Amino acid sequence: MFKQISRAIKRISLLDIYILRQVIEMFLMGVCVFTSIIFASDTFITLIKQISLFGIPFKVAFMMIILNLPSVIVMTIPMGVLLATVMTLNKLSLDSEITVMRACGIGLNRIAKPIFIFAICMSVFSFVINESIVPVMTKQSKDLALWALGQKNIPDGKQNFVFKELNDRGGLKRLFYVGYCEDKILHNITVLDTSKEGTIQILQAQEGKTSPEGWNFEKGAIYTVGNDGNVLNTTLFDDSVVKFGLDMSKELNKNVAKEMNFTKLIKYLKKAELNDKQQREIYVELFDKIALPLTTIALVLIGVPLAITPPRVRYNRGFLFSILIIFVYYLIRALSISFGEAGTLAPFLAAWMPNIVLTCGGVYLYYKKVFTIT
Repeated sequence: MFKQISRAIKRISLLDIYILRQVIEMFLMGVCVFTSIIFASDTFITLIKQISLFGIPFKVAFMMIILNLPSVIVMTIPMGVLLATVMTLNKLSLDSEITVMRACGIGLNRIAKPIFIFAICMSVFSFVINESIVPVMTKQSKDLALWALGQKNIPDGKQNFVFKELNDRGGLKRLFYVGYCEDKILHNITVLDTSKEGTIQILQAQEGKTSPEGWNFEKGAIYTVGNDGNVLNTTLFDDSVVKFGLDMSKELNKNVAKEMNFTKLIKYLKKAELNDKQQREIYVELFDKIALPLTTIALVLIGVPLAITPPRVRYNRGFLFSILIIFVYYLIRALSISFGEAGTLAPFLAAWMPNIVLTCGGVYLYYKKVFTIT
């Protein structure tokens, strides 16, 4: 085992080390830059919305952003690898180092070899993060959001107060009366429920509290009263959950695919009862869990030939090429995923279409650059 490792290390030439050092430095800078851009635009706006619309405390919202960091990094790894590839090779080309290497019999395939190996390693690393860390962090972020949304509705220390829940037409659906609230625990609760046509339910409980599923009431009874005023049924309970205000069940079902790895998502699709739209969305997410990490290799394949600058060009156009390629990739990705969720494209094609387009274009450009004297 150790002999094989030592042989592999010996096969790493000074050229590989020289190129990899520059690629890794540029890659780290690229991931930091693109992650900061996403945080400063989409993520920061989301943070402000959560604070203003839902009353989530700043500390809780900021923690949710941190928990979503791994999913952002998975998105920025392909960008960082592409930027590192184009900037490194473009710099080598401008400094005439690639010309010297070719004069010494070192072809473009040999120059690009360590970059492709690095891209494969980053694809595996991205897949591992997306399968192990991202689902756990996404689930924790959602649970934290639901907890904050529930906690904000509890006026701690207040006595004799009322909550109202309205239906879609603006009429009264439920009326909550609370004797007092202490340490986020509700005491002496009475709920008037008119959501079921033809009957009225009255719930009385000694205490209750919020949970991600709704409002949890303990030690009480439910009285079902008809329109004529007669008591139709009486049910005693030790524990009962009632949804209030925000429908927590809908929030729990959002982004469910991001909270599971590939294997768990397959099992979920087999067991869960989903409509056609939900199935399409989750199948797209399922195939995307494989397609997204492999995007790194597809971007390098198209980035390598574009980075080789013709002799007459004396400026670094690597950054411009990187931005243009990333823009085209995410435009195709957004369109294909939208078509897949709408049913216009098959889920597999919707997830893999960006990679297919980039790979076809990259193979053509790479072949032309390698086997054509420039």
